[in-house]
Amino acid sequence: MAPRLRFNTARELFEAFPTALQDMKARPNDEPSIAFCRAQLAGKVPEDAVTFCAYLLPRRVAVWWGHECLSQLPDLLDEQDRRMLELARDWVSEPEEERRYAALTEGMAAREKTPGVWLALAAGWSGGSIAPRDAEPVPSQPFFTPKAVNAGILFMLARVPMADRSAVLSGFVEMGISLAETS
Repeated sequence: MAPRLRFNTARELFEAFPTALQDMKARPNDEPSIAFCRAQLAGKVPEDAVTFCAYLLPRRVAVWWGHECLSQLPDLLDEQDRRMLELARDWVSEPEEERRYAALTEGMAAREKTPGVWLALAAGWSGGSIAPRDAEPVPSQPFFTPKAVNAGILFMLARVPMADRSAVLSGFVEMGISLAETS
């Protein structure tokens, strides 16, 4: 028996996350999620496959996926990216409020929103309040994490030399699909 995906069809995902319509050129249909994702990868806008995966995966898994994608390209990471990836990794390994808030606080304080910063924000926006500790709580929205994971991965892909970009993008998407099938 095949594992049950979070969203069995593309339409289910788009219904749960209308913001995905803003983030992708692709339009919803009743194709199975994995087939839809692979069709995007093979299509005119293969980056839509990254976006679809970011929404397809549960938040914690999506942050881990982003972490693993960025970690595959260590030469393209700066010190800030590495620090932010540590925060994201720490939250994934132990998704406690203190770790989530540390990722949120440092991500928000970063002057430049680099790929690693987006991954820290993805962890920070995974739930709970996104307001400063001394302010009234402001709940995170469910689409914040996939949007941030998507931004982090796509900004990282922009750093990849054009000659390598298609292969790297394909590898990222296949990793995301594998995680979706086993999560």
